[in-house]
Amino acid sequence: MFAFYDLETSGTSPAFDQPLQFAGILTNDDLEEVERVNIRCRLSPHILPAPWAMAVTGVTPDMLADPSLPSAFEFAQEVKDLISRWGPATWVGFNSIAFDEQMLRQMFYQNLHPDLYSTQINGNDRLDIMKLVYATWVLANDALAWPTDENDKVIYKLDRLAPANGFVSDNFHDALADVEATIHIAKLIRDRAPAVWEQSLRNRSKNDVLDLLSSGQVLTLIERFGAAPPRAYLGAYAGQNPQNQNSIAYMDLELVDPKSLDPVDSGQLADAVNASPKQVRTIAINNAPNLFQMEIDTQVVLSRANELQNMHELHEAIGQALADRYQGAEEPEEIEKQIYAGFFSYEDKNRLIQFQKVDWLTRIEIAQEFSDRRLRWLSSKLLYLNKPELLSQSARDHWQQSISQRWQSNDPKAEWTTFSQANKQLSEIEQQGAIDTEQYNALKEFYGDLARKFSP
Repeated sequence: MFAFYDLETSGTSPAFDQPLQFAGILTNDDLEEVERVNIRCRLSPHILPAPWAMAVTGVTPDMLADPSLPSAFEFAQEVKDLISRWGPATWVGFNSIAFDEQMLRQMFYQNLHPDLYSTQINGNDRLDIMKLVYATWVLANDALAWPTDENDKVIYKLDRLAPANGFVSDNFHDALADVEATIHIAKLIRDRAPAVWEQSLRNRSKNDVLDLLSSGQVLTLIERFGAAPPRAYLGAYAGQNPQNQNSIAYMDLELVDPKSLDPVDSGQLADAVNASPKQVRTIAINNAPNLFQMEIDTQVVLSRANELQNMHELHEAIGQALADRYQGAEEPEEIEKQIYAGFFSYEDKNRLIQFQKVDWLTRIEIAQEFSDRRLRWLSSKLLYLNKPELLSQSARDHWQQSISQRWQSNDPKAEWTTFSQANKQLSEIEQQGAIDTEQYNALKEFYGDLARKFSP
């Protein structure tokens, strides 16, 4: 089964924005629809949505506060239940691994769900059609029509790619329409580029990917960076991060001769994994990487792969170089960004399971029992957002002040939307005529009301 899905969100920051809509279509293995869902929720009180996100998705201020919609907490429970009900399945989106998955993970983390990786456990795995589009560009270019911009550069975005390939919709950037467009592109790749489709299905399994890499054979890796077109690299296994077994080193054998790297020269190896262009790339085997077995006739590359396969000391040293990149990294200050700062204890995980099942009064008791400080902070915030009347006046004042400070921040590096950023985006929207006057005025009034409410 394939579970195609898409999110529409309040902005682009997984840690400081939220999903506002989840749309999904469950299909069988032949990509024939079995069931569809379309769930929306209210905006959480601590989030200032990005005006551009509202303009692009067509979400109005009234929709954000619609009392008939579930809260963000209830929405997270609905999505979690759906993943359980539709699974095991392959969870598929367009740019989903880099964006939608991160949004889901943060949603589960901040709403105190015990399993942050729900689309990767209990028989579930993942696939990203955007990655398959990149592979199709390189390996089966005539399988799709490629739209271009005014500078004749290819556009790989779904809202341009799908119409160029026969998909008709007048509602792009609505999650359900984007899901339908993603299925349309997936079917075209399956039918017109079957080798890309079949090998990509193999990449869903991190164990299969690890076995493939560990064989030492030359593999084609297809990636895209920035505005450049996707490109293929020829390389082979070069080590494994000892601190993260999902992180594998892949040496670009067109760029570097493995014999030129000294296993005891840590500086040289650091340059190999950090410098641009990279001599050694990192492959996350649990992220459905774009790895393909292709016929290779480049003798230099084949010869280098044969040598690299038996250079076990170099494998170990490069693996350590991957780990060393993150040594000394400071823990983020914001609790929202500490999602990967260690696993929860067995006892806390059981408390999380209970937290999802009980009423809010009982949740107050559970919140006081958490040993992990992240969970204590998150549960206190959740109580304020959902049942502030159950908290003391001092606690309510604390959270109100915290929200106000963030929204009024003038920090240009703030990852959440501030009033300053919102005003800038509103000006851009007006100058570009991105929405009609009535919609623009509604947005301007919405942000004006919030600014007055949170003014010092």
